Amino acid sequence: MKSINIVVLVVLFTSCAPVYVSTDFEKGTDFSKYKTYNYYSEIETGLSELDTKRLLNVLEKQLQLQGMDIAETPDFYINIVSKEYPVEQKSTVGVGVGGTGNNVGGGVSIGIPVGQAKITRQILFEFIDENGIGLFWQAETESSYNPNATPEKREAILQNIVEKVLKKYPLKTKE
Repeated sequence: MKSINIVVLVVLFTSCAPVYVSTDFEKGTDFSKYKTYNYYSEIETGLSELDTKRLLNVLEKQLQLQGMDIAETPDFYINIVSKEYPVEQKSTVGVGVGGTGNNVGGGVSIGIPVGQAKITRQILFEFIDENGIGLFWQAETESSYNPNATPEKREAILQNIVEKVLKKYPLKTKE
């Protein structure tokens, strides 16, 4: 039974692609005053409708764990924007043809991509105080994306992204 658990853990850790997160914020922001949030009513995430629902559900759960509540008149609004782009493949196989004869040489080489094209997805999270300083915090993520992933896998990936994003919010200030 232990070996099955170990195999499952290894598969989980190796199947989760790395998520890179960078954050930025407005200097002097008092993060303690932000306790309620909401989303823009016409939010255009750039994700499919189902992935948008998954992302918002995961985000709501994580924000509630941090002590924040959704409200009609929130302290700040959340905007989410994403884009996907193919990543240039670095793995190729070279096929060459050449010949020599009578001190004359020549050749042709062709690089053939190996494997399937990879897609990277960037998701930008923006926290905006419309009654105060405007955009006060943002996080940009970058991770690989598989459009053929199962719904469970997609939700797990979005969960991982949101957890990594919210680990960096609110900022821990030095006292």
